[in-house]
Amino acid sequence: MLENAADIDVVSICTPNGLHAQHTISALKAGCHVLCEKPMAISVADCGEMIKTAERANRRLFVVKQNRFNPPVRAVKDAIEAGALGRIMSVQLNCFWNRDNDYYKDAWRGTKELDGGSLFTQFSHFVDLLYWLIGDVRDAAAITGNFMHEDVIEFEDTGVAAISFHNGAVGTINFTVNSFGKNMEGSLTVFGEKGTVKIGGQYLNELEYANVKDYSFGDLPAGNTPNNYGSYVGSMSNHGEVYQNVVDVLRNEGVITTSAFEGLKTVEIIDKIYAAARRWQS
Repeated sequence: MLENAADIDVVSICTPNGLHAQHTISALKAGCHVLCEKPMAISVADCGEMIKTAERANRRLFVVKQNRFNPPVRAVKDAIEAGALGRIMSVQLNCFWNRDNDYYKDAWRGTKELDGGSLFTQFSHFVDLLYWLIGDVRDAAAITGNFMHEDVIEFEDTGVAAISFHNGAVGTINFTVNSFGKNMEGSLTVFGEKGTVKIGGQYLNELEYANVKDYSFGDLPAGNTPNNYGSYVGSMSNHGEVYQNVVDVLRNEGVITTSAFEGLKTVEIIDKIYAAARRWQS
């Protein structure tokens, strides 16, 4: 596949989740930089091998996390880094989407081997923002279930998780693909000692609530529209900015927006949640 890799600078990996590691490692060994779609992989071990291969090959490994470019997400990130919210105490993440049986029919989606789970395929962007905005997760407790897709998918269609962060904050994640008929909400609410903010809409594309002491967000630019796949819609379509960052890093010594290490962190958090759910089920 990569016999003529000498003429290729960057390979974009857009294959099913379970093939990301294999295809990324092949491209890196062929001397290419790699831009890997989310999730980086569906196992922590695979992420580690991808990172080690990139280091050995002296190539850059980028991970697609385009929701970091949503205007309200950027604005809240800036506010947190400026200390405007003070100490972060808790966070609530809600992911209420719809994926009907036709979405999974005769496809790699819905299989443990190539899909991995709802948190990997539908909601890894949301988990990434928890890490990016709040910090690394220390521990998790979780309950999952499959209510509407029992004969269709090999994992959960609904879950609830309670998480604790290394910085002392606590949080909850409520997710489902059973919102009736269409996507309902993708929201992230942050409670700090000096303010509360909620990024909402269906795709984390609206600043729905902001009450922060002595701080104003002003007028935020309109975000891009969500990706439209015909019978359903996905996250925000900021891929142009993702590709521009690849160019800036490789040509202009720019700063990478989502490193392989951060891609690994998302997978680690999801792995903790699924491990906790398995303990509950046993």
